[in-house]
Amino acid sequence: MKGNHRAFADGALFALNIFILVLLIAGDSLVVPQWLQPVGRLHPLILHFPIVILMLAMVLEFFRFRAEFANEKLYQNFTNYLLVLGALLSSLTVIMGLLLSREPGYEGGNLLWHKWFGISVAFVGYGVYLIRNTAKYTVTLAKTGALVTVFCLIVAGHFGANLTHGDDFVLGPVMDKDKNKVSIDKAFVYQDVIRPIFEAKCQSCHNADKMKGGLMLTSQAAILKGGKNGKLFIPGDPAMSLLLQRVHMPESEKKHMPPAGKPQLTDEEKVLLYLWVKNKPDFKKKFIDLPATDSLRMIAATLLKPAESAEEVYDFSAADDKEIKKLNNNYRVIYPLAKESPALAVNIYNKSTYNIKVLDELSPIKKQVVSLDLNKMPVKDADLKTIAQFENLHRLNLNFSDVTGGGLKELASLKLLKSLSLAGVKLNPADVKQLTAIKSLTELAIWDTGLKTADLVPLQKANKHITLLTGFKDDGRPLKLTSPQLKNTAVIFKQSYLLQLGNPIKGTDIRYTTDGSAPDSIHAISYKPGVLFTQNTVIRARAFKAGWIGSDTVQFNIYKSTYTPDSISFLTYPDSKYKGEGPKTMIDKELGSGNFGDGKWLASQKDLELLMWFNKPVDLHSVNLNVMRNTGPQIFLPAKVEVWGGTDQSHLKLLGSVTHAVPLKNDPYSIMNLECKLKNGQPISCIKLVARPLKSVPAWHPAKGKPAWVFMDEVFLN
Repeated sequence: MKGNHRAFADGALFALNIFILVLLIAGDSLVVPQWLQPVGRLHPLILHFPIVILMLAMVLEFFRFRAEFANEKLYQNFTNYLLVLGALLSSLTVIMGLLLSREPGYEGGNLLWHKWFGISVAFVGYGVYLIRNTAKYTVTLAKTGALVTVFCLIVAGHFGANLTHGDDFVLGPVMDKDKNKVSIDKAFVYQDVIRPIFEAKCQSCHNADKMKGGLMLTSQAAILKGGKNGKLFIPGDPAMSLLLQRVHMPESEKKHMPPAGKPQLTDEEKVLLYLWVKNKPDFKKKFIDLPATDSLRMIAATLLKPAESAEEVYDFSAADDKEIKKLNNNYRVIYPLAKESPALAVNIYNKSTYNIKVLDELSPIKKQVVSLDLNKMPVKDADLKTIAQFENLHRLNLNFSDVTGGGLKELASLKLLKSLSLAGVKLNPADVKQLTAIKSLTELAIWDTGLKTADLVPLQKANKHITLLTGFKDDGRPLKLTSPQLKNTAVIFKQSYLLQLGNPIKGTDIRYTTDGSAPDSIHAISYKPGVLFTQNTVIRARAFKAGWIGSDTVQFNIYKSTYTPDSISFLTYPDSKYKGEGPKTMIDKELGSGNFGDGKWLASQKDLELLMWFNKPVDLHSVNLNVMRNTGPQIFLPAKVEVWGGTDQSHLKLLGSVTHAVPLKNDPYSIMNLECKLKNGQPISCIKLVARPLKSVPAWHPAKGKPAWVFMDEVFLN
């Protein structure tokens, strides 16, 4: 290196490192003027250069004393220039980083580690530069300096990535996302549905280390506190909540969240946040506490694991299949509890053939028997000694047997017994008390045993880990009937529909209406088999019975579709997320559910057009379209539906249309049938159906100005 170049480098490096020390000494008292803040914000831009340059320089420095390189002038000079450039840039980067760290929103452990390892890179790099041309610089020093610098670079980079992108940013894509999925029956709405959204899309900027806008989203208290712009949300009012307003801003807007360049929220995640706020956030609410028809529950169910089964793992080997086959007969049924499971269940039938031999013969498989059902069998106290030999027994049913409370002491040796049924067996409190000594017992059925409520209260209080099943208690109040059930397997018909209604409670009187009115027990029609319908009909039904409270009203919609096209195709395609089974979704005679993500719906934010052909011309007078309205996730009725028809695709004319007014804020969730009457005087062979979505969501909606979604799943042609 030329003398003047070296002198400049020496002076610049010395000045920069002294300035770093000054900034460190100033610490929290340092105030960065506004005009200097852009310099600090260059830190993320510049830092990549010293990382690459120093990494390369240190690799070359590690091998500089090898024989083939020691006297290679180009190698030595190139390494020297790289080291000088890397040291200068690392010092500048550290200064910029220290200035940036003084801005609001940066604090915490990741920042401290990133800061001090970054400073170490600058100081170690400067130190290597100062001594590398002295006589005391040895192979050991060269390798040590190179390794320490590279180590500091890697660690500083790691904590820097955590600071800007969140923890586990590097390994996140390859980590098992299903590993931490919680089952539906154990999930909490916030903890297992909403929190993962914050962690993936928000916490990289709103965490304990980096609180942009003074907002932290890592705990319930911090979320409720909000940031410098106020509360994050207003419970029950997503439209006025800052969270939803920022999320739905155009991405080009400065205040849009997440910022441009960061991973954006999916439509599904936006809907989940909207519904969570609309439902008035409850951080302790369990997922299964949401109503089955709740939109939040239906969407979030796809993100969770199915409810876990109670399948257990057993440590014993399976019994011999031949032995099981030999023991099986008409009155003793033996079967595995689950596929590939060694555990066996045994059910005994026919009290006239029962004797102790029936149990003794099970000796070869007694280790594998975990469930034994002796319901209504004449089991004696003496038989309990044999039963006690089934060491892995988990469930035992002795309902209405001939055992007595005194003989139950034999069961004390069943250390794994979890469920014991003794309904119909005469017991006293002392008998039950001795059973509670079985530590594994969690369920005890003791109805119709002669025990009184006064006996059971202290037993239950003393054994809270055991569920005492004491049977139904009639308090004299009438019960509500279950709603009528539609027995028909389909709701779409071609010519006529034979209505089949039923109720699991015998003797109920099912009353129904077809005019939209609420059915009662006097004026509504009493259902009798043989009722036929020949048109689209809304049936509202309710069950009644003397001594019972009438059931809730239930509604069934049936649809007539006289014609089915011979072929159907898209002219414009639905969104890739909601393409159903393709165009046949519209004529498959299967209606979508209330869950718009069930794969039965077609949806688009643009005009959706379909073309249908008939091999033989049809006399068409009306077209009905089954659509969804769910304003929360931007699903509105089509602004306009058009039906075009003619002899072929080249000779189509508008036959009819239906339009809808601007939707209101309180429009309820609904799946409805839109009818379009046609002005048609001749048979047609080709139909074009056009559904035009609302071009701009109303101002009252958090997604105002964006195009609405139109969802449809079936067309009825009559």
